[in-house]
Amino acid sequence: MDIAAKQAVRPSPAEVLSTWQEYRRSGELQLRDRLVFMFMPMVRHIVYRKVRAVPAHCDVEDFLSCGLEALIRSIERYDPDRGASLEQFAWTRIQGAVLDELRRHDWAPRSLRRDERAINNARDSFIAVHERQPSREELAGVLEMSTAELTDRLDQVELAEVGSLNRAVRSDESATTEQIDTLESSDRDGDPVAQAELAEAKARFRKAFAKLSKQEREVAVMLYVEERTLREIGARMGVSESRISQIHTQLRRRLYEQLSGELALFSELS
Repeated sequence: MDIAAKQAVRPSPAEVLSTWQEYRRSGELQLRDRLVFMFMPMVRHIVYRKVRAVPAHCDVEDFLSCGLEALIRSIERYDPDRGASLEQFAWTRIQGAVLDELRRHDWAPRSLRRDERAINNARDSFIAVHERQPSREELAGVLEMSTAELTDRLDQVELAEVGSLNRAVRSDESATTEQIDTLESSDRDGDPVAQAELAEAKARFRKAFAKLSKQEREVAVMLYVEERTLREIGARMGVSESRISQIHTQLRRRLYEQLSGELALFSELS
């Protein structure tokens, strides 16, 4: 096996954990660099999947640097006693860091981007199951909204790419008012009641999630956190794509049964 082929081989969880444990014992930066080398393909994968939405004025290298910093922080802060593998731990934090960087460069309101992600995820899930693009009516059905509502949201997403929200709409000698300053905020991060409800919803969801089987939890993590397709998950777990679809349906039903009385509360997590 030549050097390029060896580099393409994905490290096993045991190899990663052994290297990390050795690094924690010795503190040798060479070992940390080895871990960084192992996971750089994952950083690139996350960045290049997310940068499809990056505005033209942004440099992809900024996002790669952001992902690399998040990877190094993950290596330093990882705790194997919490149950997740280093790969899962790093994936979540790298993805979060890249999304935060995207938001920092993005002109669109966060609520609109949340709607866009929901639409894209629904479309990807439909394609994974049916192996074709959904019609507008089918996509609206998956999202549990009318076709007119879906069309309106898609139109808003397109309009968000037209111009900068930092465009000046009024200026005088003392101050300049930008377009973004004239928009009504839908961000509830500053609302203590909303934050308390969100924390409660997350706690109840974690409790319900813990009651799923190990297999169901693994499928959920790979599907919703790592954003893998049903086919990729099936190949990784050694089962058919239809079996993963069955497990996915089963875990959704079990979560719904446990949380059906809290649908209003859990709307804040969407």
